[in-house]
Amino acid sequence: MTEIANGSKQVFICGSALRGQPDHQNLQSAEFIRETRTKPLYRLHAAVDGWHPAIYQVPEGGISIPGELYQLSAEQFDYLVSTEPPHMYPSEVILEDGQTAIAMLYPQELVEQYNWPDISHLGGWAAYKKAVFNS
Repeated sequence: MTEIANGSKQVFICGSALRGQPDHQNLQSAEFIRETRTKPLYRLHAAVDGWHPAIYQVPEGGISIPGELYQLSAEQFDYLVSTEPPHMYPSEVILEDGQTAIAMLYPQELVEQYNWPDISHLGGWAAYKKAVFNS
């Protein structure tokens, strides 16, 4: 379940708002629930010269993306969405245990239009940042 009765949401974080990443403060004081992964239904690209991840669902050839699950109030969620780069949009993703959560996805058409590199093989956003930028 992604939305709780009081309007709070469970949000899957897999990019620059992960613990130890530069935008983690955008989660404000959201409650960390656990580390988790998606089902292998997604691709991960480095958008805008590695500025942020671009994730989208695919019918085949997907990977399991590692990340973190948080409980955000409606206000925290609205703030997080307001800090996201252009074109990113909230949508449900399926986690490895079959549960769903909200994540910030990116239009596949734009990824393909700009030919941003597929970094799915590197094991997630933090692994990519470490491998490429040593951060």
